[in-house]
Amino acid sequence: MKGAERRGRILEIIKNSDGPVTGGSLAKETDVSRQVIVQDISRLKAEGHDIIATSRGYIINRPAKAERVFKLVHSDDEIRDELELIVSMGGMVKNVFVWHKIYGKLTADINIATYGDIDEYIDNFRMGRSSPLKNVTSEYHYHTVTAPDSETLDRICEALDKRNFLVHNE
Repeated sequence: MKGAERRGRILEIIKNSDGPVTGGSLAKETDVSRQVIVQDISRLKAEGHDIIATSRGYIINRPAKAERVFKLVHSDDEIRDELELIVSMGGMVKNVFVWHKIYGKLTADINIATYGDIDEYIDNFRMGRSSPLKNVTSEYHYHTVTAPDSETLDRICEALDKRNFLVHNE
């Protein structure tokens, strides 16, 4: 399989996948090394394909039809509840950010769209790799959430409010 054909196949696999696709599985599917896959992904990105490398594999960034920022507050024990509520209602948590009084806006892309993503995210905290960003701002934080439509975001907003996670602007 030549380079252009292989890159086309890689793109097709990632686009048609329901979740992240690992470099190893792409290498096996196209009969090349993982390093060749990394180079092919770089080339596809340079050609304008919006491929995102996550800790679980490669995904295509599909523009959502609606996006909203929610200001939230809750304990560490409620992180899973918050994320599961958003994902179960059809949302994807694009990032988490805080406004630090000294450093300004601190943002981390998290791209949480599935329960597996939530498990991995929570496991990273549980294993002591780091602590949630919200902990530097007394648990106040923001999430950019994407969804298929604004009605879905409205329902997510209502559910977050019902759980007392949502912070209303004073």
